[in-house]
Amino acid sequence: MAHRQQLAVRPGPGPAPSSPAADPVLGRMRALGADWPAGDGLAVFHRVYLAVTEELVRRVAAGEFPDRRAAGALGGIFAEHYLDAVEAAAEGTRPPACWRPLFQFRRHPGVRPLQFALAGINAHIGHDLPLAVVETCHTLGCVPADLEDEFERVGEILVLLEERIREDLMPGPDLLQIADPLTHLVGTWSLARARDAAWSAARLLWGLRDAPDLADEFTERLDAGVGLVGRCLLTPWH
Repeated sequence: MAHRQQLAVRPGPGPAPSSPAADPVLGRMRALGADWPAGDGLAVFHRVYLAVTEELVRRVAAGEFPDRRAAGALGGIFAEHYLDAVEAAAEGTRPPACWRPLFQFRRHPGVRPLQFALAGINAHIGHDLPLAVVETCHTLGCVPADLEDEFERVGEILVLLEERIREDLMPGPDLLQIADPLTHLVGTWSLARARDAAWSAARLLWGLRDAPDLADEFTERLDAGVGLVGRCLLTPWH
């Protein structure tokens, strides 16, 4: 298993964790998207996810998670999956199937910002999150049930963010002709349902930890299925 970074937190109760500004995962994310044009579809998602990660680090530092060490590990490993996908694409290697539609369509003029944001969240929640839960369990020597509180707190942040995305990125009156079908398309995807499916997938993967062939097959099919949903979310409108 590849080494994954944790968010900069100290285990257990005690002094406040490191400043979010000094967090290595946040530093990588801020540097990564610094030169992407605003209209780049990956940049749209990146800004959304950077805001999520900043909020997560802030809440962990404020002691809003029952187990700061577990929250830091889960948040860091989760973010690393996204960063690995971006680096794979930049290096000319194939990222996971769930991320490929976003890289393929990131500069397509017929795809709206809302679609890019939701497609990225779909890939990250549907595929990366269950893998991150399992990897965190291996890292900390625990089981998924021990991370359920942290998982739910992270999910609460993501749901709030999804609401803001839909409010800020929905098409305006100038795009009224496509707004109805676009509203229908994005309305078929739910972060709450994706989060529930991610938790079920994590528990199933954990149950398959002694059957690596089956675990690999399930992970591959999960990746492909999430990628198919992402491709539908990125349907161009002209």
